[in-house]
Amino acid sequence: MPDQKPGLKPVSTIVFDVNETLLDITTLEPLFQRVFGDPSVMREWFAELILYSQTMTLSGRYTPFGALAGGVLQMVGANKDVPITDDDVAELKSLIGSMPAHADVAPALRKLRDAGFQLVTLTNSPPSPAPSPLEKAGLADFFERSFSIDDVEKFKPHPATYQMVAETLDLQTDDLCMVACHLWDTIGAQAAGCQGAFLTRPNNNLLEAEGVPQPHFRSDDLVDLSEQIIAGNGS
Repeated sequence: MPDQKPGLKPVSTIVFDVNETLLDITTLEPLFQRVFGDPSVMREWFAELILYSQTMTLSGRYTPFGALAGGVLQMVGANKDVPITDDDVAELKSLIGSMPAHADVAPALRKLRDAGFQLVTLTNSPPSPAPSPLEKAGLADFFERSFSIDDVEKFKPHPATYQMVAETLDLQTDDLCMVACHLWDTIGAQAAGCQGAFLTRPNNNLLEAEGVPQPHFRSDDLVDLSEQIIAGNGS
């Protein structure tokens, strides 16, 4: 068996971000192509969505992620002088709830589950009626629990989000490893005491600057990242 990674306490539970880490947000691009004539506007919209979700938390306020998603779409439309209809917002929300899994996800989850880890998710999205996005993507059976920040009304990377997962599972945060393709998520998780595993999906890369926590594990492939987590935790 591989040895535990030096300096790390072995974890029992792997916590997965959902949107973009597990589910492919590039499937939203046709909507942005239709509305704006440019699929790359999706990235602008998503960056603004994250910015304003975190702004709400820093300001001590809360609006569910889906409502913010629609509002930010309208804001981007106003910025570009492109009218956004109620049907456009409804289509966006429908597409968000039906994103497929990336090809590397199921094999990676299977490896971690077979290695004995408990698998859960933690998403900024609110709970949804069945079938959930994970059920539609064929991933729900891999996870023992699915957590939403809606329960604490604070968006990641607020420490309360990661602490909620640990407390609900009767664990400490250092029993958790956060897997995400957003560095702000692994930074927040590590600040809360978790391990951080960073997945470099397209348009998501490391930020190397003084004082910025670097993840314990990193890869551009979730299967490889999972193997690193297994080896680093002595499983």
